[in-house]
Amino acid sequence: MPDIKHFDPDATLDTVVRLFWQQGVATTGIQDIVTATGLNRSSLYATFGGKQELYLTALRRYLEQRSQPMFRRLAQDERGLPAIAEFFDGLIEARCSGEYARWGCMVSNAHAGAENGDPDVRAILDRHHQELRDAMYAALVTAEAAGQLAAGAAPGAAADLLALLAYGVNLRSRAGAEAKALLRTVTVALESIGRPAAA
Repeated sequence: MPDIKHFDPDATLDTVVRLFWQQGVATTGIQDIVTATGLNRSSLYATFGGKQELYLTALRRYLEQRSQPMFRRLAQDERGLPAIAEFFDGLIEARCSGEYARWGCMVSNAHAGAENGDPDVRAILDRHHQELRDAMYAALVTAEAAGQLAAGAAPGAAADLLALLAYGVNLRSRAGAEAKALLRTVTVALESIGRPAAA
């Protein structure tokens, strides 16, 4: 007879995402996953594979459900610099308040951990970075067309800068940085590439 799953793999994976996101992969053991999901090891292994396969699946799910929707909204927004400012406002709010405060970003956490040495993890991190950078670039091209960028501010270089700033927000918020301080830094960065307001 075929094996019948008596649990919801999607709900289980959501629980695992939260566990790896909050605790990190290095400090999360299989027993932690068993306890959090209420499943036995054989069910976990049969459905997802071992811990590393489960982590990769969770990391991809985080990218698809949390990062990519934000990137798409930013890339498709036609306001230019105000859209980028709103992106950072939302990022800082999510990182510093609410249910996931001080968890950082699961992807940024992976950049800072030993797991980034795994080629499969690295591929997901590289994909995330490229999509973040592309979204920033799209918004900056829109800003340039609207005359919002300072003279000499190149969308490509500015996109690199802002992508790195997003990682910084994620890591500093996890370390306890206050929202006001992060917002000040973002404001300075955006002012450095924006056209000065007319006097």
